[in-house]
Amino acid sequence: MANPSSRQHIYRQFDQELADIRSDALRLGGLAEEQIALAMKALFGGDAVLAEQVISDDRKINELEVFVNGQCLQILARRQPTASDLRLVVAVMKVIGELERIGDDAKRIARVALAMASAPPQAAQTEPLAEFAEGVGRLLRDSLDAFARIDIEAAMRIKERDRLLDRQYGDIMQEQITAMSANPRAIPAALNLIWAARALERIGDRSCNLCEHTVYYAIGKDISHMSPEQASLDLLGQSE
Repeated sequence: MANPSSRQHIYRQFDQELADIRSDALRLGGLAEEQIALAMKALFGGDAVLAEQVISDDRKINELEVFVNGQCLQILARRQPTASDLRLVVAVMKVIGELERIGDDAKRIARVALAMASAPPQAAQTEPLAEFAEGVGRLLRDSLDAFARIDIEAAMRIKERDRLLDRQYGDIMQEQITAMSANPRAIPAALNLIWAARALERIGDRSCNLCEHTVYYAIGKDISHMSPEQASLDLLGQSE
């Protein structure tokens, strides 16, 4: 039988392993944020070199995701966690999966930037997209912050904010469709901007998924198939 000091050492080691996977997940989030910012800079600036860099650097996100996933699997096999510890490991595995896909979306934007590098879009064309990208970036940053602080209230507010981004996305789509109808020569650029907007819209959705994983970690509740109103009412009922 392990003596008390040995058990204490094992508990401290386990706590450190849990802290490490959380930290690594947030580090992965920082990489994803940087990739999005650089991809948008390449798109707006017609910077083919920067776009190529974003595409190449996607491997860093993939490698870190594989590493953290491996660490989580080791914890599950060796520690057999229960309750909140188990929820943390599961939440981290889900979070890093979302972040890896966000990295893929940033790479898609970089490919659009590469396609448009020889004829960068005019400022008037990209202004709504720039505003949309800024909102999506804030949503991701706030989602990662809510996960870091295990802040359920913040997570729920973020999910509600996604509706504004959905409306912005719809407006951008309509503007580009109108541009294509008015001028057939605008079709290539408009289609590329639509692809970029679509990638940003996915990033917004995945950011909301991070909030759902935060709620799951905090209280073990799956709200992924609930509307923000349903989820808020359900969580309110649990707190009473």
